[in-house]
Amino acid sequence: MKRILIVGTTGSGKTTLARKLAQRLGYPHIELDALFWEPNWAQADYDVFRERVSKATEGECWIADGNYTSKARDILWGRGDTVVWLDYGLARIMWQLVTRTLRRVMRREALWNENRESLREQLFTRDSLFLWALKTQPMFRRHFRFLLTQPEFAHLRVVQLGSPRETAKWLKSLDADERGERG
Repeated sequence: MKRILIVGTTGSGKTTLARKLAQRLGYPHIELDALFWEPNWAQADYDVFRERVSKATEGECWIADGNYTSKARDILWGRGDTVVWLDYGLARIMWQLVTRTLRRVMRREALWNENRESLREQLFTRDSLFLWALKTQPMFRRHFRFLLTQPEFAHLRVVQLGSPRETAKWLKSLDADERGERG
């Protein structure tokens, strides 16, 4: 595992896991949202985003979190050697999304390019991440299952994790692997 992509529905914990894994392995962390979002929640131009992704993933080791399969899958999945899929249930995702959003709003956390979330935007607009998660979670499951059966991605090691407990157990197993406790 040297070039790892962490995927999953919005709110599944991709960035949190990527940070932990990057710290544990000493690899650079690439947050795809940071490459995609410009100030005032403007989306980066398609070619600009792809160039940023290409440059960020040139190295021998990296951990990238985010989906962006329609924009940069060929780069990310082509260069990657491992896909970690956080395949959590909708109730878990919604809970994590609620707690994350409340924390970000209450602390006025600056995200990428000084963008900030607002409760009004998250609760009362079509851009709500809650609506996005509700609409896309079943679609992502079908999409990832399909993609992972495609011959062009046969080179990828797939780690599918169904709960935070499974994720914690998997992380702990990496420590055991480093100590030579597992074969």
